[in-house]
Formats: sequence, structure tokens, C-alpha cells
Amino acid sequence: MGELTDKLKGAGNEAMGKVKRALGDAADRPDIRAEGDAQEAVGDLQKARGEVKGALGDKI
Repeated sequence: MGELTDKLKGAGNEAMGKVKRALGDAADRPDIRAEGDAQEAVGDLQKARGEVKGALGDKI
């Protein structure tokens, strides 16, 4: 159950990070672009955690 949750949260954070990064570029706001980069990185980590949970299955 936690695997799917982590993957979904990760995908959401990754998508929002991409949106923020694009908005930061469009508005010439490096602070917003940096927020987007950070949020996208969080999403990548969450998705990876979901993959690990899936690979380990009931072992954890």
C-alpha cells in the first residue's frame, strides 16, 4: 500500500516542480525555478522510495 502512495506523491511533486520551474523561467524568477527544482527532486526521491518498497514487498 505504501508503495503506490509514495509513487503517486512522487509523481505529483515531480509534476508541480516542473510547473514551478517553467513559471520561474517564464517570469525570470530564479527563486521560483529553484523551488521547482527542489520539489522535482523530492518527487524523484519519493518515487524511488516507492520502487524500493515494491521490490522488497512484504520483507519490510
